[in-house]
Amino acid sequence: MEKRKIWFKGAIVLVDQAKVNILSPTAQFGINVFEGIRFYWNNDHQQLYVFRLSEHLDRLLESCKLIGINCPYSFKQIESFLFDTIHENQYREDIAVRMTIFIDGEGSWSSVEPVEMFIAPIKKQRTNPENIKGLSACVSTWERISDNCFPPRIKAGANYINGRYGQLEAKRNGYDLPIFLGRSGKVAEGAGACLFMVRRGVLITPTLTSSVLESITRATLLDLAEKLGFKIFEREIDRTELYLADEVFLCGSAAEITPIISLDRIAIGTGLPGEITISLLRQYLEAVCNTGGLYSHWTVPVYR
Repeated sequence: MEKRKIWFKGAIVLVDQAKVNILSPTAQFGINVFEGIRFYWNNDHQQLYVFRLSEHLDRLLESCKLIGINCPYSFKQIESFLFDTIHENQYREDIAVRMTIFIDGEGSWSSVEPVEMFIAPIKKQRTNPENIKGLSACVSTWERISDNCFPPRIKAGANYINGRYGQLEAKRNGYDLPIFLGRSGKVAEGAGACLFMVRRGVLITPTLTSSVLESITRATLLDLAEKLGFKIFEREIDRTELYLADEVFLCGSAAEITPIISLDRIAIGTGLPGEITISLLRQYLEAVCNTGGLYSHWTVPVYR
């Protein structure tokens, strides 16, 4: 870890050399936007692939626009800095990259400059579908943030405090993680992950206007599920539907696909990860690794 190199304020440095002003708006108020991007090692190709890079960088710049950060870097510059950082570390394994644009200096919650960025990779293994156990969840007493207060489509650091409240509550009460309801009382998402359920053979997920992130993983799974021939609906979901579901899972760049096997101590389906969940996970892992070349439009090789 101490030899890990990151991109920080225009240079590649050792991680312990990266310093942020303790009085900065990002330190005091969480004024930053970020992306978590996954890279997957394909041993047959001897290649590291980054998954859906364009979509992640587009969303990063959209988040800057919405939160009022004037990003000084272009799409191409950020892409170049990212690849330089990976090359410097010479990874030959699965990794995750945290890319954050933030307000540094000494300022207040309304400051708009100076704008800085860091790009920090770290080793992170993929989910193993042969050894997946599933997690327990509860419906949180905390309400999910909404577009008129803390827009969830912005990947802002401050937004994730909402997930923190729910996560800590869930842990105190003996669960692995929370599921949030939105202002309308309908199901929204987990803490940093979107939600799908399977009921009577149909794959269902809340709409993008249900207080959820415009998740790249969610969009990927909708595409994969269609190719696999599943019937799909994007609609509002009632809390009680989750209790009656055959399968429930969360998804995201970090979570990949995480089965939920009980909710409020009520077993979901058989109480084990379901067949559709596992089949989607297998297909997802093939996509992110560019196995068979079917998903080369979603993956970019790092070493050329």
